[in-house]
Amino acid sequence: MHDAGAALGADAAQRLAALGAVTIERGMSDDELDRAEADLGIEFADDHRAFLAAGLPTGGSWPNWRDEGRRSLTKRLHLPAEGILFAVEWNRFWHDSWGRRPAQMKHALRTARYQLERVPMLLPICSHHYLPAGRGSFGHPVLSVVRTDVVVRGADLVDYVTAEFGAGGPVAVDAVATVEFWSTLSGDYRC
Repeated sequence: MHDAGAALGADAAQRLAALGAVTIERGMSDDELDRAEADLGIEFADDHRAFLAAGLPTGGSWPNWRDEGRRSLTKRLHLPAEGILFAVEWNRFWHDSWGRRPAQMKHALRTARYQLERVPMLLPICSHHYLPAGRGSFGHPVLSVVRTDVVVRGADLVDYVTAEFGAGGPVAVDAVATVEFWSTLSGDYRC
């Protein structure tokens, strides 16, 4: 794990704990994190992994990576792509990078699924707020993803915790989405 990523995640966890807004269980061990990654076929970003190792937020809309069932966690992991597929079917959404939209809906959905399998995976932090997956990465903005509506909710994990659970301050002005595909859905709107 990259030291800067570990420090960022630990700082975010400490801030969240200090705010007292969320129930926080003991942090996840390396074995628990490795097991969650293997069971779900994911890799936590370094800051996300350090955040969960420092303390596991639970309750409400927080994913419980330790005790929540595999089926429920898998559903959470698929929500961003499912939202895009919903928009393809019901809102006629079509991403420019996918080429020409097939005329028949079943072919459009098949093409969209194929394309979505190739975009970076997003891992839930809380509710519909996500960080990109990927060992060796850190410092990405936290994204709110609801179908095709992608909004930066924090310049990084620390900014997100402060803005979302603290004083409710604004997201850093220069915060922009950095993850392939998902960043193209992010407009100029800032929270």
